[in-house]
Amino acid sequence: MNFGQNHQQCLDRLIWVTEQLKVEAPVNQLAKIAKLIVQTMDSPWRYFHSTEHIFEVGGDGDAIEVLAALFHDVVYVQVDKSVNFNLTYYLAPFIEEDRGKLFIREHSDLPDDVLFEMVAIVFGFVPGQALSPFGGQNEFLSALVAAKALEPFLSPALIIQVAACIEATIPFRSKSESGFSTSELLHQRLRSINQKFNLQLTDEDVVQAVKRSVRLANRDVGNFADPSSAVFLTNTWSLLPEINHNLRKCGSYTVRDYREAMQKMLGFLNCLKPELVFQQFQGEPDDHTYQCLVKRTTKNVEVARLYLESKLVAIAIIEALSLRFGSDVSLSTMIGELPGSEFSVGRLKDWFPNIANSYQPATPVEREVLNLLEKGRGKSSNYDIKNSPLTAFVVKYIGFNDVRRLRERSQAFFQGTISSEDYLASCNGELTRIISNGVIKLLENRQAALMSGNSYLLVPSKA
Repeated sequence: MNFGQNHQQCLDRLIWVTEQLKVEAPVNQLAKIAKLIVQTMDSPWRYFHSTEHIFEVGGDGDAIEVLAALFHDVVYVQVDKSVNFNLTYYLAPFIEEDRGKLFIREHSDLPDDVLFEMVAIVFGFVPGQALSPFGGQNEFLSALVAAKALEPFLSPALIIQVAACIEATIPFRSKSESGFSTSELLHQRLRSINQKFNLQLTDEDVVQAVKRSVRLANRDVGNFADPSSAVFLTNTWSLLPEINHNLRKCGSYTVRDYREAMQKMLGFLNCLKPELVFQQFQGEPDDHTYQCLVKRTTKNVEVARLYLESKLVAIAIIEALSLRFGSDVSLSTMIGELPGSEFSVGRLKDWFPNIANSYQPATPVEREVLNLLEKGRGKSSNYDIKNSPLTAFVVKYIGFNDVRRLRERSQAFFQGTISSEDYLASCNGELTRIISNGVIKLLENRQAALMSGNSYLLVPSKA
């Protein structure tokens, strides 16, 4: 969608919300809020956390959930590399920056603002507190923007329920030292706010507010439990350029850029506990549904780990070879341009031989990973192809057991504790020779194109 379409869809949802909540809000004011949201979500750095994402997360059944979803990602400092300037109108009275970090202002510097105080309590935050990018910073600032933007139209009781939904989207949190889940702690804080500020919510209202927040938060991370690991990896690949901006330089990002992006994602997945992805509170969702979500997440994470480990072992060979003639060699130089590029000298896979006795996967996870490497993720992205012919060839040539053996060696190479030549020496010699010869063929084709003056030298593909 373009900006106009996204803006209209966002405005339509805001109008629907006000109708459902039976509140008066001038359409021209709602249009300004829609513009504020869409301008931020359509940032050039947003790939996954986009307008499409917030529309999906909100669902279409509950007005507060829809409203919270529209705002829940408007601040995402790691992706946008800053806070959108238009949002600072709402944030500057309460937040300050010091040496590259964001802080809640000290109590003496804060305005007398009851709504801010309530939002801070929802998050358990206090004046003077440093905000952590991985500890609720983005969610808190997003909730604060929502609260102040909606203040002219919504009651504090409704706004706090929106803020509670956004608080619940802080992901992957363990139980507290006292054994309470994040949802139980949110329930306690909402009860305290309700009593302190006389919001006149019933006990059932508070329970339903927490259940609503759980539904929203679970939709926010719903991709983890997708029945298809190919779809899960597609969305994972959409996240990579949000944090690794060099990948936006389609066709010119380096081998190292690509490798580091995958390393970060694998590091995250290796630390992730599947049971912390989804939330549950007083039967929302029911036990069977919750266990199914955890089970599918566990499987998707297991597949993704082996998938990324395999790709890193393969890309380590490419990076080690590239260091023989440069430290910042583009990935396309080593494996060929992306499909669709006007310039083509072939692709590395064009020179891979058929393997007479290729490795046969030994487990369901191995079969699924090899299938994903050969056939691809759910769809291509604009910075990478959806399948992985190099990694598939490596796996079929040496098998997953050797891939696992090379994991530590590749990591040692990336960390600089062994040299690129030491890494290559630990790989299958014939495999390295085949890949080296393929790279040489690509370079020879580039030389031929240069000498002939033909910038569209095409090489027929075997695939």
